[in-house]
Amino acid sequence: MANPTACILIIGNEVLSGRTRDANIQFLATELGELGIPVREVRVIPDDPLTIIGTVNETRRKFTHVFTTGGIGPTHDDITSECIARAFSVPWEPHPVAWKRMADFYAAQNPPSIFNEARQRMATMPRGCVLIENEATIAPGFSMENVHVMAGVPRIMQAMFRALAPKLERGEAIVSATVHADGVFEGGIAAALAGVQLAHPNLDIGSYPYFRPMPVRGGVALVAKGTDAEDVALAADEIEALLIEAGGKPVRGEPVTD
Repeated sequence: MANPTACILIIGNEVLSGRTRDANIQFLATELGELGIPVREVRVIPDDPLTIIGTVNETRRKFTHVFTTGGIGPTHDDITSECIARAFSVPWEPHPVAWKRMADFYAAQNPPSIFNEARQRMATMPRGCVLIENEATIAPGFSMENVHVMAGVPRIMQAMFRALAPKLERGEAIVSATVHADGVFEGGIAAALAGVQLAHPNLDIGSYPYFRPMPVRGGVALVAKGTDAEDVALAADEIEALLIEAGGKPVRGEPVTD
């Protein structure tokens, strides 16, 4: 049975403009891979209602899970939640549990804080959604069917994902093996590496050059990845052999390039 699949939607003008560097893709892709939910697509989209609605509706029909990050805060440009409601054609309304929780939280502050209109936005969600708990702050994320809506701030997103992960449909864990060699470059091993891929059609075989200051210059890291650990190990052995054949001294694991 095929593994479930995932798509990540990074929502935010600040990422597209270059002001904010995304820090969520690597975390999510790694964690989802360990759950057997390979990420098949990542999109970065603006804070534009039609774009968000259209992209969510497209991807939720194409992938098993869709994970969104960004746009669920208290400001005017945090529009992801209401766009999800529109995508599913349901009301955007106060969530009874989230609303009470947040109202009680602000009232309990010393001195008490106002649960104002801006903060209320974070407790207003699509009707029928399921909360994603958040131990980092009081404001939760939510799931709407197979769309999981989380914060853009990495620390908060990670807390939400850890609460969500046990509930996800998952498959066989993705395992990988990396072999690297200094002084070996892609042009010299491309044909041999294609042979490894042909011999292991169920694996993803990747080639990733790296660079270092002279005199070493750099080399190439070759990665075998898939759900069959034995097949991955066999491919790694073949990769090691081709690096030796190319004149390299292969080392298991990722290269250190700093």
